[in-house]
Amino acid sequence: MAVLNEEQTMLRDMAREWADNESPVTAFRRLRDAKTEGGYDPQAWGAIGQMGWAGIVVPEQHGGSAFGYLSLGLVVEQLGRNLAASPLASTAVAASAIVMGGDAAAKAQWLPKIASGEVVATLAVDEGPLHDPRRIATTVSDGQLTGTKAFVAEGDTAQLFIVAAEDGLYLVGGEEGVTRSTRKMADSRSHAEIRFTAAPATRLGGLELTAAICDRASAITTAEMLGMAEHAFEQINDYLKQRVQFGQPLSTFQALQHRMAKMFTELQLMRSVVEGALEAIDAGRSDVDQAASLAKAVAGETLKLVSREMVQLYGGVGMTDEYDPGFYMKRAAVLEARWGNAASHRDRFAVLNGY
Repeated sequence: MAVLNEEQTMLRDMAREWADNESPVTAFRRLRDAKTEGGYDPQAWGAIGQMGWAGIVVPEQHGGSAFGYLSLGLVVEQLGRNLAASPLASTAVAASAIVMGGDAAAKAQWLPKIASGEVVATLAVDEGPLHDPRRIATTVSDGQLTGTKAFVAEGDTAQLFIVAAEDGLYLVGGEEGVTRSTRKMADSRSHAEIRFTAAPATRLGGLELTAAICDRASAITTAEMLGMAEHAFEQINDYLKQRVQFGQPLSTFQALQHRMAKMFTELQLMRSVVEGALEAIDAGRSDVDQAASLAKAVAGETLKLVSREMVQLYGGVGMTDEYDPGFYMKRAAVLEARWGNAASHRDRFAVLNGY
């Protein structure tokens, strides 16, 4: 488990308090029912920008705080607990691509806007149903990028795209050459197919940068998954204690206690590998790729277990829209597939270790 410093502890606690008070699951339910274009509340995103969370991985000279990925993960985890619909994770990872890229003008132009919450940014990598950054057909010629990205989170309203092409990573800002088509997904969040047609693009780096950014996207996604799994477990525990069947609380049934004990132990392992991946990024370790794949594999399997157990242990009401379990299971399915599922990351981890 990560040892947090005082600043990180305060950041985590502030994020949890804000999420509980300003963005509970009921807020997500209202957004879903309202069918907003961007899938998030602009006022809530403005508050996130004012609190400085959008600039956690942005250097201080560009308006950020440079707190690192573990700190970002703490915030994303707390938002994930309540299924808070926010473009924070996508925007922060896109900012990392600019920070790690070699274009000074792009840093000066875009990082301050990202840090303040003025701009929503996102990654556009995958071109098919499965995550595979090794199979990219998008091309760039004379500074113009052409290609289609199948599933882009926050793609409906993002003002800035970090796009994977066959030879590296590029920045596309503005609407010239960009066509958006909304994709309806189970989690009721913003997903879009983005078609780039001779869109003006700025090169940030080569294939090594693409791989590094995909690892960071995987790691920060696992932080959201951790928050979801932890809170789902807490809700199951509370429900079993108050639901009475055959004259006694469900929590007294030994078979259900065993299932809760299994989830608890899996959650401890999940927290360990998720925080380990975030710490590896901050430390600049050489095994970030392995740590990210390990975290994504464990997180995918654990969140699937907990979200499905949540539906089942709630009983019949767990299948209804009036209760929350379905929201967690649907979001879990989307996040498990994003940036590679558990099976693909187990295979990748084995290959990275020479098997």
